[in-house]
Amino acid sequence: QGDTAEVDEYRKFVGKMSKTDGYFPFYWDQKTGKIYLEIERLDEEFLFVHSLATGLGSNPVGLDRGQLGDQKVVHFHRVGPKILLVQKNLRFRAQTENLLEKRAVEQSFAQSIIWGGEIEVETEGKLLTDITDLLLSDIHGVIRTLSRSDQGSFSLDEKRSAIFLPRCKGFPENTELEATLTFAGKKPGRYVNQTTPTANSVTLRQHHSFVKLPDDKYQPRVYDVRCPCLSITFADYASPVDSNLERRYILRHRLIKKADGNSDPIEPIVYYVDAGAPTLIQKALVEGASWWNQAFESAGFTNAFQVKILPADVDPLDVRYNVIQWVHRSTRGWSYGGSVIDPRTGEIIKGHVTLGSLRVRQDQLLFNSLEQSKPFNCACCGIGGIPEESTLASLTSNQTALETALARIRQLSAHEVGHTLGFVHNFAASTYDDRASVMDYPAPRIKIDDQGNLDFSDAYAVGIGSWDKVSVKYAYQEFAAEDETQSLQKILTDATEKGMWFISDADARPQGAAHPLANLWDNGSDPIEEFKHVLRVRKIALERFDPTRLPPDVTSADIAQYLTPIYLHHRYQAAAVGKMIGGYVYGYGYSQSASQVIPVSSERQNQAFQVLLESIHPASLELNPRTIESIAPRPYTTIRDPEILPTWSGRIFDPLAASKVAIDMTLDQILNSQRLNRVYQLSRIDKSFMTPSKLIFNLIQNQWIQTENSKTHMAIRSLAKESVVDRLINLIDDKSASFGVRSAAHAGLKTILIEEAQASTEPQWQSTLYRKI
Repeated sequence: QGDTAEVDEYRKFVGKMSKTDGYFPFYWDQKTGKIYLEIERLDEEFLFVHSLATGLGSNPVGLDRGQLGDQKVVHFHRVGPKILLVQKNLRFRAQTENLLEKRAVEQSFAQSIIWGGEIEVETEGKLLTDITDLLLSDIHGVIRTLSRSDQGSFSLDEKRSAIFLPRCKGFPENTELEATLTFAGKKPGRYVNQTTPTANSVTLRQHHSFVKLPDDKYQPRVYDVRCPCLSITFADYASPVDSNLERRYILRHRLIKKADGNSDPIEPIVYYVDAGAPTLIQKALVEGASWWNQAFESAGFTNAFQVKILPADVDPLDVRYNVIQWVHRSTRGWSYGGSVIDPRTGEIIKGHVTLGSLRVRQDQLLFNSLEQSKPFNCACCGIGGIPEESTLASLTSNQTALETALARIRQLSAHEVGHTLGFVHNFAASTYDDRASVMDYPAPRIKIDDQGNLDFSDAYAVGIGSWDKVSVKYAYQEFAAEDETQSLQKILTDATEKGMWFISDADARPQGAAHPLANLWDNGSDPIEEFKHVLRVRKIALERFDPTRLPPDVTSADIAQYLTPIYLHHRYQAAAVGKMIGGYVYGYGYSQSASQVIPVSSERQNQAFQVLLESIHPASLELNPRTIESIAPRPYTTIRDPEILPTWSGRIFDPLAASKVAIDMTLDQILNSQRLNRVYQLSRIDKSFMTPSKLIFNLIQNQWIQTENSKTHMAIRSLAKESVVDRLINLIDDKSASFGVRSAAHAGLKTILIEEAQASTEPQWQSTLYRKI
């Protein structure tokens, strides 16, 4: 009788609500606008994921469409009339069969209860709870993100927030729920003003996934510092007392062969490209991502990696689908690859790539800038000259720029998918085996043909690289259980013996980084020779820069946007050369087979120093007067692009301000305090290495003994001198600089005072540099 009463009460409560079956069935109450979750499996762990279904559209803020949030292993726990959503603490574990040992660890570290609610009704082992307030909470941290990016003080407005029913769906192993959230703000920042119709009302949609955890048949793979894999890290308190507590498993998809030898997998890895991307882009994204199948073939799998177009009725945030999403923002920004993983094992459940749509337009701008510098030949006779009206259509079609930009998009697709397969950057891969990895940042390889023209035919590599095959073998190749450890070691050892360097972000990105082979956006095995080549490419492009041959819709103000990437075309290769000064070559490894840390030879450091000086010679920085005169102020209807060269002359283009940017860029490489600290240390150990004093003295001599033939060159040289003085003053005040470096900077300023006194016919006190010092 009691059971019957419970059933009746249950049925009466749900009444006319609409039910959706799934992993967690749920009821929608149209009258109250609430969602009730039906819970049958108390204390059973599952995966809870939150994400953003819609974005703000601002790269600096970072609230993108499709942005994944944290994934949590949770369970529903009942306490009387309450239902609690409890998150398990997986940072601290005891991997043992001893239950008491497990309990000791669990009780030593805090758990997190991330939501609590009331049981509305229950029957036959099922209970119903109102989950609406969880769905309408700011669990993704939008308010925190807006505050952190100085976009104002916002709060969640419950009256303007509601369940978004069209995206609430149920499936056998996952339940997907979504809500519209409105954030009311005071004094909204400029990025919010740029992207929202009403800046004090930011409305986004937040997605929630309740996902069945994978079974226990997946075998975690151990991380090695030499492997290029993302990983999870936790402390295992069941470890023997004489071993390390830390345990790390790599991130990877589950992939199992059907048979021995080369074989199809039981379930292939399938990625889906956003159907919202333009058709031409879709094709490039599919082609680039599909390159990874080459790497899986090298690991013994056939047809293991596939790429398709996402069906129109599929939610990109549905955890059953690996997605390459095409995301729009108001300004150009990052693309990135993220994953939904099982935090217990590192198994990737869903790969999710975010590709910023403005990247391809920026690439086209770059290649339009370089493309128009090619000499024009008349279509009828092949003689160089001004094109006639009949030839303008073919000239301004920018087909080369478009094709090269699409080649870059293919590479970008492969790169970001690589992250969602579990791989990190390898910024040394551009230096061996002809661009060995799509997980490096590729600089366009612009060649110079026999006639001195720029050649874009090999701007970007096609296909997967040799290092990517090493990566896939380490992460995905199958081995007999007893052979796995030894086989994995052999993969990495063989790669090292073949001269394959693996150096990632921490050794490549910092301004004072030391490894000369670990660079973003560089090319070639020899940084110095490549820098010389890049300077030649830049020289040709600047000399031939003809604004009249840019696309017809380019305004005279927009010419500066096309000039900027040419003028700074050498900036990343300059960073590669800069790392040779005080540079060291090394790899990752373990104490039993520790790799040596070897300084770059004194000869190579001197060569790097000299070639950097060439890049700040006035002849290298001077702009063609015709180019300067072609750049007009921006129309009143447009906003100045922050990525163009700055100006000190109001709205008029300023060639000296442009020169100052390039000068500072180079001097930042030479006079970096960390770099000079290493120069000082090396010179103390080996007298063949130049000292900071010698480096600074040579820099001063290079700038002060030169004589210029034109007023423009004199003005640029004066800028360089002032920049040297500024940096030496900063070095003296830099607490991170060693005493030897600060002393060298102080001596350098004294030398400059002497040089100024000898060069000037006026009293020293009238010298600008004298007064500054």
